[in-house]
Amino acid sequence: MSATFWSAFLDLKLKLKKNYGDSEAESIAQWIIEAVSGFSNTQFVLNRFELLSSGQKAQLKVYEQQLLANRPVQYVLGTSYFYGLKLAVDESVLIPRPETEELVDWCLHEVKNFSDPKLRILDIGTGSGCIALALKSKMPDAEVYAVDCSEKALATAGKNAADNNLSIRFQQLDILNKKEWAHLPRFDVIISNPPYITVEEQSTIAASVLDYEPHGALFVKDRDPLQFYKKIEAFAHGHLKLSGSLFLELHAQFSDLTLAFYEERAWKTRLKNDMQGKERMLMAYRVKNHAQPEM
Repeated sequence: MSATFWSAFLDLKLKLKKNYGDSEAESIAQWIIEAVSGFSNTQFVLNRFELLSSGQKAQLKVYEQQLLANRPVQYVLGTSYFYGLKLAVDESVLIPRPETEELVDWCLHEVKNFSDPKLRILDIGTGSGCIALALKSKMPDAEVYAVDCSEKALATAGKNAADNNLSIRFQQLDILNKKEWAHLPRFDVIISNPPYITVEEQSTIAASVLDYEPHGALFVKDRDPLQFYKKIEAFAHGHLKLSGSLFLELHAQFSDLTLAFYEERAWKTRLKNDMQGKERMLMAYRVKNHAQPEM
């Protein structure tokens, strides 16, 4: 039976509505049809009544089966976008989220006030490399380090750095292992989106996340949701310059606990809400070397 790109789009959108809301189903279907057809968004509109080839039908069927099994579209296509960068992604790394883009945006806004443009920056738990690469793309003079305990994640991050022609100092390192900290220098900025989900919360996680995204990047290794924040705080004592700043993405339910933990240890702090109004970001520092926020 003949099928046009338009009819294929409508059929896929209808099937995806069982697993996704209307808006998300439409976005995913659009993304998939564009990948199968090779059309841009504008070209799709102009050529939507063209017929699919047999090869395109077969490829569409493969994509459809994976999507209906809850595999995220980014893994299906092997591509995600973050802060204007096209990134390769697979099950070895988390899919970059808009909330993390907000963390990067906040960091960039704050470091503009640093006196030295040649900052040394560390991204802890880099995954796909999205944070490190976004910062390097906007601050080419910065020396950016990125660490992760996963060899496979670092391979993906290294590919993304090469594909985007960005130079990052990648290093395999487990931040939970204090013995490995000596391999790193001191930094002007430390930034991280660490694991913060507890085992008890697994029942609340969507199947598309729980079944496909790497658990090591999602879940704490014990029952303490602050496990990584505590280690990062201890690491920062010896590896963050006195005038430097620490930027962390937070678990919204534990933002108050994280804030209290840092303030009890003499850090000056600022919390920031994400676009959904949730407390999802923390900035911590010892000595402020850039302008205070306007009141």
